[in-house]
Amino acid sequence: MKLLRVGQKGKEKPAALDTDGKIRDISSHVKDLDPENLNFETISKLQSADLSSLPELSSSERIGSCITNPGKFVAIGLNFSDHAAESGLPVPSEPIMFMKATSCISGPNDNIEMVPNSKKLDWEVELGIIIGKEAKHIEQNQSQDHILGYCLVNDVSEREWQIEKMGQWVKGKSHDTYGPIGPYLVTKNDIKDVNNLNMSLDLNGKRMQTGNTSTMIFNVDVIVSYVSKFMTLQPGDIITTGTPPGVGMGMKPQQFLKSGDEMKLTIDNLGEQNSKVVSL
Repeated sequence: MKLLRVGQKGKEKPAALDTDGKIRDISSHVKDLDPENLNFETISKLQSADLSSLPELSSSERIGSCITNPGKFVAIGLNFSDHAAESGLPVPSEPIMFMKATSCISGPNDNIEMVPNSKKLDWEVELGIIIGKEAKHIEQNQSQDHILGYCLVNDVSEREWQIEKMGQWVKGKSHDTYGPIGPYLVTKNDIKDVNNLNMSLDLNGKRMQTGNTSTMIFNVDVIVSYVSKFMTLQPGDIITTGTPPGVGMGMKPQQFLKSGDEMKLTIDNLGEQNSKVVSL
Protein backbone atom coordinates (compact mmCIF):
# COMPACT_ATOMS: atom_id res chain seq x y z
CA MET A 1 0.00 0.00 0.00
CA LYS A 2 1.25 3.47 -0.89
CA LEU A 3 0.18 6.19 1.53
CA LEU A 4 0.78 9.90 1.10
CA ARG A 5 -0.38 13.32 2.26
CA VAL A 6 -1.74 15.80 -0.28
CA GLY A 7 -2.46 19.52 -0.06
CA GLN A 8 -1.04 22.86 0.94
CA LYS A 9 1.53 22.90 3.72
CA GLY A 10 -0.24 22.47 7.05
CA LYS A 11 -3.49 21.46 5.35
CA GLU A 12 -2.54 18.08 3.91
CA LYS A 13 -5.08 15.26 3.69
CA PRO A 14 -4.08 11.62 4.20
CA ALA A 15 -4.39 9.66 0.97
CA ALA A 16 -3.61 6.35 -0.69
CA LEU A 17 -3.04 5.16 -4.23
CA ASP A 18 -5.72 2.80 -5.50
CA THR A 19 -5.04 -0.09 -7.90
CA ASP A 20 -5.32 2.31 -10.86
CA GLY A 21 -2.81 4.73 -9.37
CA LYS A 22 -5.47 7.32 -8.51
CA ILE A 23 -5.03 9.32 -5.31
CA ARG A 24 -7.87 8.64 -2.88
CA ASP A 25 -8.78 10.71 0.17
CA ILE A 26 -8.66 8.39 3.20
CA SER A 27 -9.49 11.03 5.82
CA SER A 28 -12.79 9.24 6.52
CA HIS A 29 -10.73 6.29 7.79
CA VAL A 30 -7.71 7.99 9.37
CA LYS A 31 -7.25 11.56 10.61
CA ASP A 32 -3.63 11.86 9.48
CA LEU A 33 -0.46 9.85 8.96
CA ASP A 34 1.03 10.68 12.33
CA PRO A 35 2.32 8.74 15.37
CA GLU A 36 -1.21 8.25 16.67
CA ASN A 37 -2.27 6.43 13.51
CA LEU A 38 0.91 4.89 12.10
CA ASN A 39 0.43 1.36 13.38
CA PHE A 40 -0.41 -2.07 12.04
CA GLU A 41 -4.07 -1.81 13.09
CA THR A 42 -4.57 1.29 10.95
CA ILE A 43 -2.82 -0.30 7.98
CA SER A 44 -4.96 -3.42 8.29
CA LYS A 45 -8.11 -1.28 8.31
CA LEU A 46 -6.99 0.67 5.26
CA GLN A 47 -6.04 -2.47 3.36
CA SER A 48 -9.56 -3.80 3.79
CA ALA A 49 -11.20 -0.56 2.66
CA ASP A 50 -12.65 -0.08 -0.82
CA LEU A 51 -10.38 2.72 -1.99
CA SER A 52 -12.18 3.09 -5.30
CA SER A 53 -15.28 4.32 -3.44
CA LEU A 54 -13.40 7.17 -1.75
CA PRO A 55 -13.11 10.73 -3.14
CA GLU A 56 -10.38 11.20 -5.74
CA LEU A 57 -7.79 13.93 -5.18
CA SER A 58 -6.11 15.79 -8.02
CA SER A 59 -2.70 14.50 -9.06
CA SER A 60 -1.66 18.13 -9.62
CA GLU A 61 -1.91 18.98 -5.92
CA ARG A 62 1.19 19.40 -3.78
CA ILE A 63 2.43 16.24 -2.08
CA GLY A 64 3.48 16.79 1.50
CA SER A 65 5.75 14.70 3.70
CA CYS A 66 4.40 11.16 3.83
CA ILE A 67 4.19 11.32 7.62
CA THR A 68 3.84 14.25 9.98
CA ASN A 69 5.01 15.10 13.50
CA PRO A 70 7.20 12.04 14.16
CA GLY A 71 8.69 11.84 17.61
CA LYS A 72 12.19 11.12 16.31
CA PHE A 73 14.16 11.41 13.08
CA VAL A 74 17.17 9.13 13.56
CA ALA A 75 19.91 8.78 10.96
CA ILE A 76 22.70 6.31 10.29
CA GLY A 77 25.99 7.62 8.88
CA LEU A 78 28.58 6.03 6.60
CA ASN A 79 26.45 2.92 6.01
CA PHE A 80 27.85 2.24 2.53
CA SER A 81 31.51 1.17 2.44
CA ASP A 82 32.19 3.06 -0.81
CA HIS A 83 30.67 6.24 0.64
CA ALA A 84 32.91 5.90 3.71
CA ALA A 85 35.87 5.55 1.36
CA GLU A 86 35.01 8.68 -0.63
CA SER A 87 34.65 10.54 2.67
CA GLY A 88 38.13 9.38 3.69
CA LEU A 89 36.76 7.62 6.75
CA PRO A 90 37.10 4.01 7.96
CA VAL A 91 34.21 1.57 7.54
CA PRO A 92 32.37 1.67 10.89
CA SER A 93 32.33 -1.45 13.04
CA GLU A 94 28.85 -0.61 14.29
CA PRO A 95 26.17 1.84 13.10
CA ILE A 96 26.98 5.53 13.49
CA MET A 97 23.89 7.27 14.85
CA PHE A 98 22.92 10.91 14.78
CA MET A 99 19.67 12.88 14.82
CA LYS A 100 17.92 15.23 12.44
CA ALA A 101 15.50 17.75 13.95
CA THR A 102 11.94 16.82 13.06
CA SER A 103 11.37 20.47 12.02
CA CYS A 104 13.56 19.81 8.96
CA ILE A 105 10.93 17.53 7.41
CA SER A 106 9.39 18.74 4.17
CA GLY A 107 7.53 17.43 1.15
CA PRO A 108 9.34 15.46 -1.56
CA ASN A 109 9.09 18.23 -4.15
CA ASP A 110 9.34 21.27 -1.87
CA ASN A 111 12.16 23.76 -2.33
CA ILE A 112 15.42 23.29 -0.42
CA GLU A 113 16.35 26.48 1.41
CA MET A 114 19.86 27.90 1.10
CA VAL A 115 20.52 30.49 3.77
CA PRO A 116 23.13 33.27 3.30
CA ASN A 117 25.73 31.67 5.62
CA SER A 118 25.54 28.24 3.92
CA LYS A 119 28.63 27.37 1.89
CA LYS A 120 28.66 23.57 1.57
CA LEU A 121 25.13 22.28 1.02
CA ASP A 122 25.12 18.63 -0.06
CA TRP A 123 22.74 15.86 -1.13
CA GLU A 124 22.21 12.25 0.04
CA VAL A 125 19.63 9.82 -1.36
CA GLU A 126 18.60 7.39 1.37
CA LEU A 127 16.15 4.66 2.33
CA GLY A 128 13.96 5.61 5.28
CA ILE A 129 12.44 3.12 7.75
CA ILE A 130 9.13 4.00 9.40
CA ILE A 131 8.35 2.37 12.73
CA GLY A 132 4.85 0.99 13.41
CA LYS A 133 5.22 -0.62 16.84
CA GLU A 134 7.22 0.33 19.91
CA ALA A 135 10.66 -1.27 19.91
CA LYS A 136 12.89 -1.43 22.98
CA HIS A 137 15.92 -3.72 23.24
CA ILE A 138 14.76 -6.00 20.44
CA GLU A 139 16.83 -8.56 18.56
CA GLN A 140 17.50 -8.50 14.83
CA ASN A 141 15.03 -11.29 14.13
CA GLN A 142 12.29 -9.18 15.75
CA SER A 143 12.86 -6.02 13.72
CA GLN A 144 10.32 -6.76 11.00
CA ASP A 145 7.61 -6.98 13.67
CA HIS A 146 8.22 -3.28 14.31
CA ILE A 147 8.77 -1.92 10.78
CA LEU A 148 5.63 -0.45 9.22
CA GLY A 149 7.13 0.53 5.90
CA TYR A 150 9.70 2.53 3.98
CA CYS A 151 10.11 5.87 2.25
CA LEU A 152 12.53 7.89 0.18
CA VAL A 153 14.65 10.45 2.07
CA ASN A 154 17.05 13.18 0.99
CA ASP A 155 19.41 13.66 3.94
CA VAL A 156 20.33 17.22 2.96
CA SER A 157 23.51 18.21 4.77
CA GLU A 158 25.43 21.45 5.28
CA ARG A 159 28.96 20.06 5.48
CA GLU A 160 30.65 23.09 7.02
CA TRP A 161 28.10 23.13 9.84
CA GLN A 162 28.27 19.33 10.17
CA ILE A 163 32.04 18.84 10.18
CA GLU A 164 33.92 22.12 10.58
CA LYS A 165 31.82 23.74 13.30
CA MET A 166 31.87 22.73 16.95
CA GLY A 167 29.43 20.12 18.21
CA GLN A 168 27.63 17.19 16.68
CA TRP A 169 26.50 16.31 13.15
CA VAL A 170 22.91 17.28 14.01
CA LYS A 171 23.85 20.94 13.44
CA GLY A 172 24.51 20.37 9.74
CA LYS A 173 21.51 18.09 9.24
CA SER A 174 18.57 19.93 10.73
CA HIS A 175 17.81 23.26 9.05
CA ASP A 176 14.29 23.68 7.70
CA THR A 177 13.80 21.69 4.44
CA TYR A 178 16.85 19.45 5.05
CA GLY A 179 14.59 16.39 5.38
CA PRO A 180 12.38 15.82 2.33
CA ILE A 181 10.54 12.51 2.80
CA GLY A 182 8.18 10.66 0.49
CA PRO A 183 6.30 10.91 -1.77
CA TYR A 184 4.98 7.65 -0.33
CA LEU A 185 5.03 5.61 2.80
CA VAL A 186 5.13 2.15 1.21
CA THR A 187 4.03 -0.64 3.53
CA LYS A 188 6.59 -3.40 3.83
CA ASN A 189 4.37 -6.04 2.23
CA ASP A 190 4.61 -4.04 -1.01
CA ILE A 191 8.42 -4.23 -1.04
CA LYS A 192 9.62 -7.55 -2.43
CA ASP A 193 13.18 -7.26 -1.09
CA VAL A 194 14.20 -4.18 0.87
CA ASN A 195 17.81 -5.37 0.67
CA ASN A 196 17.83 -5.07 -3.12
CA LEU A 197 16.50 -1.65 -4.09
CA ASN A 198 18.20 0.53 -6.70
CA MET A 199 18.68 4.14 -5.67
CA SER A 200 19.86 7.21 -7.57
CA LEU A 201 20.21 10.98 -7.45
CA ASP A 202 20.55 13.31 -10.45
CA LEU A 203 21.71 16.92 -10.16
CA ASN A 204 20.62 19.19 -13.01
CA GLY A 205 20.07 16.11 -15.16
CA LYS A 206 23.49 14.57 -14.43
CA ARG A 207 23.72 11.31 -12.48
CA MET A 208 25.62 11.85 -9.23
CA GLN A 209 24.64 8.87 -7.07
CA THR A 210 23.94 5.29 -8.10
CA GLY A 211 23.60 2.57 -5.49
CA ASN A 212 21.66 -0.36 -4.17
CA THR A 213 20.52 -1.20 -0.65
CA SER A 214 22.30 -4.56 -1.03
CA THR A 215 25.61 -2.78 -0.37
CA MET A 216 24.59 -1.30 2.97
CA ILE A 217 27.01 -2.30 5.70
CA PHE A 218 24.16 -2.73 8.19
CA ASN A 219 20.77 -3.81 6.83
CA VAL A 220 17.41 -2.58 8.10
CA ASP A 221 16.95 -5.40 10.62
CA VAL A 222 20.36 -4.72 12.15
CA ILE A 223 19.70 -0.98 12.27
CA VAL A 224 16.31 -1.16 13.98
CA SER A 225 17.57 -3.62 16.56
CA TYR A 226 20.71 -1.57 17.20
CA VAL A 227 18.91 1.76 17.61
CA SER A 228 16.36 0.13 19.96
CA LYS A 229 19.20 -0.67 22.37
CA PHE A 230 19.83 3.03 22.95
CA MET A 231 16.37 4.60 22.69
CA THR A 232 12.83 3.35 22.53
CA LEU A 233 11.50 3.53 18.99
CA GLN A 234 7.87 4.52 18.74
CA PRO A 235 5.22 4.48 16.00
CA GLY A 236 5.91 7.16 13.40
CA ASP A 237 9.64 7.41 14.12
CA ILE A 238 11.85 7.59 11.03
CA ILE A 239 15.30 6.06 10.64
CA THR A 240 17.19 7.06 7.52
CA THR A 241 19.83 4.50 6.68
CA GLY A 242 22.78 6.07 4.88
CA THR A 243 23.75 7.01 1.34
CA PRO A 244 25.75 5.45 -1.52
CA PRO A 245 28.78 7.23 -3.03
CA GLY A 246 28.50 10.32 -5.20
CA VAL A 247 27.90 13.11 -2.69
CA GLY A 248 29.40 16.52 -3.37
CA MET A 249 31.77 16.39 -0.40
CA GLY A 250 33.47 13.30 -1.84
CA MET A 251 34.23 14.80 -5.23
CA LYS A 252 37.59 16.16 -6.34
CA PRO A 253 37.21 19.07 -6.42
CA GLN A 254 34.28 19.13 -4.04
CA GLN A 255 30.95 20.27 -5.47
CA PHE A 256 28.12 21.74 -3.46
CA LEU A 257 24.59 22.87 -4.19
CA LYS A 258 23.88 26.39 -5.42
CA SER A 259 20.71 28.38 -5.88
CA GLY A 260 18.69 27.13 -8.84
CA ASP A 261 20.05 23.57 -8.73
CA GLU A 262 17.48 20.83 -9.28
CA MET A 263 17.62 17.33 -7.80
CA LYS A 264 15.80 14.17 -8.81
CA LEU A 265 15.91 11.20 -6.41
CA THR A 266 14.55 7.71 -6.94
CA ILE A 267 14.44 4.39 -5.10
CA ASP A 268 12.76 1.32 -6.56
CA ASN A 269 9.08 1.10 -5.53
CA LEU A 270 9.33 4.18 -3.30
CA GLY A 271 8.70 6.85 -5.91
CA GLU A 272 10.57 9.99 -6.92
CA GLN A 273 11.51 13.35 -5.44
CA ASN A 274 12.09 16.53 -7.46
CA SER A 275 13.32 19.55 -5.57
CA LYS A 276 14.94 22.89 -6.31
CA VAL A 277 17.46 24.87 -4.25
CA VAL A 278 16.36 28.44 -3.52
CA SER A 279 18.20 31.27 -1.77
CA LEU A 280 16.56 32.91 1.22
